[in-house]
Amino acid sequence: MALKMVKGSIDRMFDKNLQDLVRGIRNHKEDEAKYISQCIDEIKQELKQDNIAVKANAVCKLTYLQMLGYDISWAAFNIIEVMSASKFTFKRIGYLAASQCFHEGTDVIMLTTNQIRKDLSSPNQYDTGVALTGLSCFVTPDLARDLANDIMTLMSHTKPYIRKKAVLIMYKVFLKYPESLRPAFPRLKEKLEDPDPGVQSAAVNVICELARRNPKNYLSLAPLFFKLMTSSTNNWVLIKIIKLFGALTPLEPRLGKKLIEPLTNLIHSTSAMSLLYECVNTVIAVLISLSSGMPNHSASIQLCVQKLRILIEDSDQNLKYLGLLAMSKILKTHPKSVQSHKDLILQCLDDKDESIRLRALDLLYGMVSKKNLMEIVKKLMIHVDKAEGTTYRDELLTKIIDICSQSNYQYITNFEWYISILVELTRLEGTRHGHLIAAQMLDVAIRVKAIRKFAVSQMAMLLDNAHLIASNTQRNGICEVLYAAAWICGEFSEHLEEANQTLEAMLRPKVTTLPGHIQAVYVQNMVKLYASILQQKERSGEKEGAQEITQLMIERLPQFVQSADLEVQERASCILQLIKYIQKLQIKEVPVAEEVIALFAGELNPVAPKAQKKVPVPEGLDLDAWINEPPSDSESEDEKPKTIFHDEEQRHSRHRQPEMDEEELARRREARKQEQANNPFYIKSSPSPQKRYQDTPGVEHIPVVQIDLSVPLKVPGMPMSDQYVKLEEERRHKQKLEKDKKKKKQKKEKRGKHHRHNSLHTESEEDIAPAHHVDIITEEMPENALPSDEDDKDPNDPYKALDIDLDKPLADSEKLPVQRHRNVETLKSPDSEAPLVEKKSKKPKKKEKKHKEKEREKGKKKEKEKKVVEEEEEKKGEDLDFWLSTVPPPASTTQPQSEPEVSAAVVPEAQEVKKEEREEREEEEEDEGKKSSKHKKKKHKKEKDEKSKDKKKSKKKSHHSEEETTESVQNGTLDDEPLPPMSSYRLLAENPYIKMTYDIQGNLQNDSQVTVSVIFENKSTSFLKSMELNVLDSLNTKMLRPEGSSVHDGIPVPFQLPPGISNEAQFVFTLQSIVMAQKLKGTLSFIVKNDEGSTHEKLDFKLHFSCASYLITTPCYSDAFAKLLESGDLHMSSIKVDGISISFQHLLAKICFHHHFSVVERVDSCASMYSRSIQGHHVCLLVKKGENSVSVDGKCNDSTLLSNLLDEMKETLSKC
Repeated sequence: MALKMVKGSIDRMFDKNLQDLVRGIRNHKEDEAKYISQCIDEIKQELKQDNIAVKANAVCKLTYLQMLGYDISWAAFNIIEVMSASKFTFKRIGYLAASQCFHEGTDVIMLTTNQIRKDLSSPNQYDTGVALTGLSCFVTPDLARDLANDIMTLMSHTKPYIRKKAVLIMYKVFLKYPESLRPAFPRLKEKLEDPDPGVQSAAVNVICELARRNPKNYLSLAPLFFKLMTSSTNNWVLIKIIKLFGALTPLEPRLGKKLIEPLTNLIHSTSAMSLLYECVNTVIAVLISLSSGMPNHSASIQLCVQKLRILIEDSDQNLKYLGLLAMSKILKTHPKSVQSHKDLILQCLDDKDESIRLRALDLLYGMVSKKNLMEIVKKLMIHVDKAEGTTYRDELLTKIIDICSQSNYQYITNFEWYISILVELTRLEGTRHGHLIAAQMLDVAIRVKAIRKFAVSQMAMLLDNAHLIASNTQRNGICEVLYAAAWICGEFSEHLEEANQTLEAMLRPKVTTLPGHIQAVYVQNMVKLYASILQQKERSGEKEGAQEITQLMIERLPQFVQSADLEVQERASCILQLIKYIQKLQIKEVPVAEEVIALFAGELNPVAPKAQKKVPVPEGLDLDAWINEPPSDSESEDEKPKTIFHDEEQRHSRHRQPEMDEEELARRREARKQEQANNPFYIKSSPSPQKRYQDTPGVEHIPVVQIDLSVPLKVPGMPMSDQYVKLEEERRHKQKLEKDKKKKKQKKEKRGKHHRHNSLHTESEEDIAPAHHVDIITEEMPENALPSDEDDKDPNDPYKALDIDLDKPLADSEKLPVQRHRNVETLKSPDSEAPLVEKKSKKPKKKEKKHKEKEREKGKKKEKEKKVVEEEEEKKGEDLDFWLSTVPPPASTTQPQSEPEVSAAVVPEAQEVKKEEREEREEEEEDEGKKSSKHKKKKHKKEKDEKSKDKKKSKKKSHHSEEETTESVQNGTLDDEPLPPMSSYRLLAENPYIKMTYDIQGNLQNDSQVTVSVIFENKSTSFLKSMELNVLDSLNTKMLRPEGSSVHDGIPVPFQLPPGISNEAQFVFTLQSIVMAQKLKGTLSFIVKNDEGSTHEKLDFKLHFSCASYLITTPCYSDAFAKLLESGDLHMSSIKVDGISISFQHLLAKICFHHHFSVVERVDSCASMYSRSIQGHHVCLLVKKGENSVSVDGKCNDSTLLSNLLDEMKETLSKC
């Protein structure tokens, strides 16, 4: 043995360690892959040795190789071997490797469960610590379930090192196994008051991370966190708590009142910028939630703004960005507090960092008012000229337009100024937002009627100077403004002063270089302009002038007919033919102007952006159906499709140009230069930087001229926006003088008070009257428009499962599973008890009676304990209310509240007897009422009476143990409780007047119909009549209505309800597919009649068609069941439900009753079940029960139906 150890140590001397591996990789840079493959071969040999030290060294090297990107999943089993080493240094290497390469798909990860459990219970705290750290990296749902109880016990460990790690890993366990949250939460809550600050910080981190997604579940912890916030000195803990309060405040507005004072104290006292920012953020959230209830917190807002100003003025760019971000939140609720710092925000526009400039732009959007709009836009226009880079310049352009157009141009007082701003923005080259400028021009011209004359004159100027704009013909470029200019000049042509000149500008040959959609608008609006000119000429009697303008159109329109764009071609061809026809009529001296102008009569209103989405689908239209039948698979793929355009190949070959030699290129270049020299529309000295042919041969000799653009280019005849700023100031000054004169007349009676008020008076925004009125035109919507639906939440959200009510008392089924050794006696008990049962059935003994009495006492104790737990939970809610309330509760009210609780806990039996007596009296009174009013008894009434009689019988029988034992033996359920009462009727809707319960039943004779039985119960003292039930149909499910009624008509309920009476009605629904559950919205309308009069009431509900409601309980023999399973036509799926505490018989009864199954065969805790749908789907189940879990394997013709049925079954079983 000694020799073997010496030999092993000598071998280790010559093994490569991690340092040797790293050194070797660096020395073999040329053939690194080859060297690493050699090393991996050596590592594989090392892993085969028995020495654990050699294996640990090999795994250590593999860990490094995994960091370089090599796959080491093949060594997973060897890693587990190293994890199980007794020496800590080796164990640490194993857990490090596992944390790097293990994941949920690792096959051998299940083998680590017992090893991790062993390490967690190790007396060495470092073994436990490394196991917790490693487990956090590769925890799976199975590991979380099996180890949750062990980790939870470690939360109470004596060493804070272990407690801290156990608290932190619980967060990963909650994510993988959400069922562990409720049982572990009380202990996690205790750690918030742990004496060790590290454990306390870990608990705060875990709870804050959980509450970040589901804050409402953690509202009850507010008093505890408040205590921590006011006592803790750890800045990171404070930041977490303050963030949590920011999420809780919108849910409980009273919480904000408690938080204001400590948060403002922290803002005053702290020097940590991170804590200051979080405090300011939370104060903003608090004040937003209290904005309606507590308006007197201007001091807190001013304090926040002052502190944020310090952040913005800081040289650190990150702090500056955060300050601007928080300032934008204050701006939403307290804009006036931020507007006073306008100068600071404008300074940020000169910052080098583009992200800060963009954030400042966002702030300016909210700081705008009627008084400062022109000033802010003027400064932004200066920045537009200075801006470097198209991205920031485009963002500036967008912000200018957003600022001016917000809230239907609320802050614009002079629209001539705004039109001039838009015109100035057209000189920007290289912008991608030409369409935004065009849209604003169109919108203003349509909405503001008073500005149309000025807008038309400016648009005509743009059309005259189109050659300056048309140089940039890219999509969404600045040439898009010509689209708006042409449309406005055509639509409002009556305001044009020189219509002939504008028409000639629109007919220039240069227009054909514009994009196709702009040319199409040009062509369309030429006709409008032509019609207007024609009308003027005919009215003034200028026949020659009318013929000249017609001739001009005929001469210039052919250039558009030859356009490559089909839309332009079509419009130009139609209009050309129309004008040729007009020319013929003009020759005959027939007046045509009125008929031509009639083509464009009437105004065009804007259509709502979402109008198309809200168009209701007509009845009978199936949007999912094929318009034309799809081609069948039998058609051969070799068949060539017919050519739509003839001579396609010839046309393509025509476009191919032959390769040209140097002489041909030189000759064409000279011809092009000659053509450019003779072309009057060619701009010879264009300084555009976007020429793409500068690098091509032949242009090197062209000199590059530097143009000084410090003075921006101006289009002649266009107004400058600066002149409107002065005009606006003069106009406002005149308005102010007029108002002051009126006020002086009113101030003669009370001079003193008003004199003081006048000195403080500043001009409000409401005082500034706009120069032009804005017509807010209602956007058109289609008839019977449907409301837009809300966006659904993300179904794949991992935090959705953690939305758990933590205030409810913990049920027995929710306790964490604890591993126990199997007991031999319990395994033998069924066989040994069988003969005893037969003997006991003949003669009951006294011991049995005593045993049953003890069981009853235990049951009563459990009920009392549940009541105590519920009382404690109520007290918790009362504690939160008490903590949040400002008025102390009166002392006298505490004693009377406690007395009934004691009496309720002590005398439950007396209350039950009284309840039975009341129920008997009520039933007798109802029977007498029915006889007097001659109402027939309904089925459900009989069922209720029978159930109540059964209850009374069972209570009477509880005193006679002899009868009880004989019955239990015959039924074979000696140890089981009797089946609980179950009802297939579920609550549909309820209000103070009426309660509706429903049940859905299928019919095998008709595979497309189900019957919905609804019980209407009158809860009020009034008379209910004229009841009508209506359900909104879907494409799949429709209510069967009487002939002649429309889809929107309801079905009258065929009875009236006197007070306290219930009755049942049945409604038939037709459906196409049954593989999915569906919910239909509906309304019950009825008239409530009492002594005071009659009122019309409505009750909305949602009718849920579950997949189980389409099943019909059908018996099946075991032979037929076996053949069905062997057929191979069925799809398979399975579910598993944990935490099942009820007996197997009760479990099967629930499945049979709620899901319409029948038991085919049962063996111990395993049963096969069968059901059939109304459309003939076969559904087979195999139900197996474990200790605390149930697994259900299912097979069905349709996989979708099966998965939905199993989901519904899982929901039913989880409630057991």
